[in-house]
Amino acid sequence: VIIREMSDDEAVIAMVDANLQREHILPSEKAFAYKMKLDAIKHQGVASAQVGKKLLSIEKVGEDNGDSRNQVHRYIRITYLIPELLSMVDDTKTAFNPAAELSYLDLSEQRVLINAMELNDCTPSHAQAIMLKRILKLGNFKRKQKATTRKIHLE
Repeated sequence: VIIREMSDDEAVIAMVDANLQREHILPSEKAFAYKMKLDAIKHQGVASAQVGKKLLSIEKVGEDNGDSRNQVHRYIRITYLIPELLSMVDDTKTAFNPAAELSYLDLSEQRVLINAMELNDCTPSHAQAIMLKRILKLGNFKRKQKATTRKIHLE
């Protein structure tokens, strides 16, 4: 048994690094592991023996695990999915990249989407997920714009 003195953040980083070495890891497990490691690195705020030279935190997570910073970002994004959608990613019923795009939908929009997916027995392509994200973002913008306009007219 080897006992080492380390901070809580160093312990989280060591635990995540050990878990990421497993042969089979679900996308959701990798996503939450990346998120934990990123938070620990950011919390440290300084370079340490565990973290090494000062890089952007997200780049450091990717470098340590053979992923690009964009891929790390996509993994962290899927942690914002509702459990039903995240489970579909783990079960390979929904592709990873479309799921990362769907993570930008708010929780109620994700619930409506999951119902539509089950009803129609289909999942959106990457292009469809991007389009859906843009449409809903534009819709939210227009709703906010109308609410602001109504406030101005009332005053």
